[in-house]
Amino acid sequence: MNFIKIVSCVIGLIACQSALAQDNWQHTEHDRQVAVDIDSITKGGYTLIWINKDKDFSPALKEKLIHTFFVNYPKLAKTYNKKTMKKVSFVIDPDYKGVAATAGGIVRYSPSWFAKNPGDIDVVTHEVMHIVQGYPNGSGPWWITEGIADYVRFVDGIDNAGANWKLPEWNAKQKYSDSYRVTARFFCWIEKKVKKGFVKNLDAAMRDKTYTEGFWKKQTGKTIDELWDSYSKNPAL
Repeated sequence: MNFIKIVSCVIGLIACQSALAQDNWQHTEHDRQVAVDIDSITKGGYTLIWINKDKDFSPALKEKLIHTFFVNYPKLAKTYNKKTMKKVSFVIDPDYKGVAATAGGIVRYSPSWFAKNPGDIDVVTHEVMHIVQGYPNGSGPWWITEGIADYVRFVDGIDNAGANWKLPEWNAKQKYSDSYRVTARFFCWIEKKVKKGFVKNLDAAMRDKTYTEGFWKKQTGKTIDELWDSYSKNPAL
């Protein structure tokens, strides 16, 4: 039987929910074998499997990352997707050279990134939102996926200031499809100036595969280009 259906991704591409539940352990078996620190914590119906492959990783930072998970993952699940996974794995991986990446129910973090940016605990908030999103293949543009994750980090982050992380000011070179913080700021503007609850509706449309280009006009009365034009003329939040 072929249970392996997870699509490998670099921050943001999430495989289908049924495959995620089946493949959580297969993807971390080798990591567990070479780990220097393995832990399992369960609170409020959610379990976090901690797998650390870096002997120099800070125990204090470990506690902060775990704390961020248990503060925000249940909150995001309640707000956006109550059917999200109940078990998540964090892997501290010296072989991973990015910042963090999510595939299935596993978030892989770079210890070298945290060594240089120990205050960036809300990378957890961004990454676990990808698990909550759980968008199937073909759900919609990737920039929406990343824009929502950074919007959630901005709204629900525990200590963005400690990481010197903030949304950029608008400038004429930006496009709504730039993704990440640029798109997140646009979403914040829509939430505050046009339609409250817009991001939650957009997230649901992506997960249900009902998103189309007509979504924007149906939700706000304007096309996405009309919204961006209005935002560009008055981008203050």
